[in-house]
Amino acid sequence: METFQKFKRMPVLLTVPAFAILLAVFAIPIVQLFLTSLNAPSFSVANYQAFFTQSANVRVLFQTIEISAVATVLCLVIGYPTAYLIVAAPKRWRVVLMVLVFIPWLTNGLVRTYAWVVILGDSGLINNLLIDFGLISSPLSLIYNRMAVYIGMVHIMLPTMILPLLSVMLGIDKSLVAAARSMGARPFAAFWRVFLPLSLPGVRSGSLLTFIFCLGFYITPQALGGLRDAMLSTFISAQVAAAGSLASIAASSFILLAVAIAVLSLVGLDLSSKQGFAGKSAQAYRSSRVPSLGSLLRHLNEFAILLRVKRWKAQLYRARINNHWSEVVGAAWIVLVMFFLLFPGLIVIIISFSPKPYLEFPPTGFSLRWYHSFFADPSWIGAFWTSVKLGVSVAVVSTVVGTLAAYGLSRAHSSVRQPLTMIILSPITFPSIVVGVSIYYGLFQLGLIGTLTGIVLAHTVGAVGSVFVIVSATLANFDRRLEQAAQSMRAGPLRTFKRVTLPLIRPGIIGGAVFAFLHSFDDVVITSLISVFSIRTLPLKMWEDIRHQVDPTIAAVGSMLTLLPVLWLIVLYVGWWRAKSKAQSTLAGAVPH
Repeated sequence: METFQKFKRMPVLLTVPAFAILLAVFAIPIVQLFLTSLNAPSFSVANYQAFFTQSANVRVLFQTIEISAVATVLCLVIGYPTAYLIVAAPKRWRVVLMVLVFIPWLTNGLVRTYAWVVILGDSGLINNLLIDFGLISSPLSLIYNRMAVYIGMVHIMLPTMILPLLSVMLGIDKSLVAAARSMGARPFAAFWRVFLPLSLPGVRSGSLLTFIFCLGFYITPQALGGLRDAMLSTFISAQVAAAGSLASIAASSFILLAVAIAVLSLVGLDLSSKQGFAGKSAQAYRSSRVPSLGSLLRHLNEFAILLRVKRWKAQLYRARINNHWSEVVGAAWIVLVMFFLLFPGLIVIIISFSPKPYLEFPPTGFSLRWYHSFFADPSWIGAFWTSVKLGVSVAVVSTVVGTLAAYGLSRAHSSVRQPLTMIILSPITFPSIVVGVSIYYGLFQLGLIGTLTGIVLAHTVGAVGSVFVIVSATLANFDRRLEQAAQSMRAGPLRTFKRVTLPLIRPGIIGGAVFAFLHSFDDVVITSLISVFSIRTLPLKMWEDIRHQVDPTIAAVGSMLTLLPVLWLIVLYVGWWRAKSKAQSTLAGAVPH
């Protein structure tokens, strides 16, 4: 009890386990790597000069930035209207569409990349259909080029763009747009002047996350692209695998990190209120310096206002004509985007039931031979159970540590909470290859490379951030007056936490545990670095087979991993439903009859 009272007085102490893992495995090693890149203690930029003096390195760096930027723009162009149409849809359809976006977001990225290999390959779905219809005589080059890389990256990152947009758009008061329409604004003008500026935080967050994640892409460009489409993460991974110079590896990693930090600093600037006011003041000052032009513009504006008032009065009582074409176009857009997100996974599921010893779509028959091949192969089963053991271990450790950190920082002062939150979230905001190299260096010093313990610690570094975000969001909606009411009834701090706080934040804890498990179960990049391929997880086994052969057994594994997110969504829904039912029953019992 005294220990709990101490934590209550200094809640930041609850973050000690999380920071102990982060410091030992990630934070201290990344600082040491930075010093190594500078040739400490002599300190020089020779490694960075060596990187930029090689034209191939510079070309790969600019190629990485170009591919990431183009993929981000494509995700924004597709994602913004999609999110807007989802928000505008009726509530029932809105929930369905959001679930359909969540499913591919939770699906293993390696499975989605494999799906595009099946679709775009020389013997893939598209080429086979075109040949069968007699449109072509030989396969088209649809894979191992830049276009295939963009398709795969946009397919994987599109939900990452849509979800932040949805979270912001759902919070926009629709009455503001309605008020603009009631004042005579056309639909596009109301959107452009009211809705779009309010949704810019979502645009900024989604674009930033998408770009930074794309910088660290490794699997998709290597599987779908050619030699001219290599990204810097592939270059760094090859250096680690070849046991190259640690100083050059560190320099390459920090150049990639510098790009991410530069974009984060640029996009993260606050361009709202104060800067907007300053801009308007400057514009007024410039107008006052040119009085003749200012008076002319003022008269033209007054004349335009009179015309808008006249048009508004004329249309005020005119019956609105429903524009069915806009509804048809919107519905068609949503169907196409959902088809793009879900069809590759559906293809993998269908192909997994083919009886032929090669990829075939549509299958000429129905067979479970490839599922039997999976369960009868000790290498596949061993890799599966290794992934499960690692996922469960990471989920347990990161859920406990991340929940304690979220609970402690939610009660800490904002001056302490903000910098500590940034440190906890840094492993999931930095490019994954940079995080992987730093963790590799830290575990190498601890002698844990190629061990299960090392992989658990490596996965926990990122999983703690996921748990922290979800539990923190749950605590943000938690009413602390419930704790005060329990304590006023002589309940101690520990009893209050167990009987009041914990049951109400349990859905967030369950959600954090699920995401921590998926974070570990789906990881390829960091696992390949830490395990040195001596420990094979299911994604690593799939990645090896994809590079060497297109075995239909992979389709069977991919179909099971595609259906896994549906199971997790059911688990999350049941947890939320039970918590809601319990809260309602508790409230009903508290109301006097």
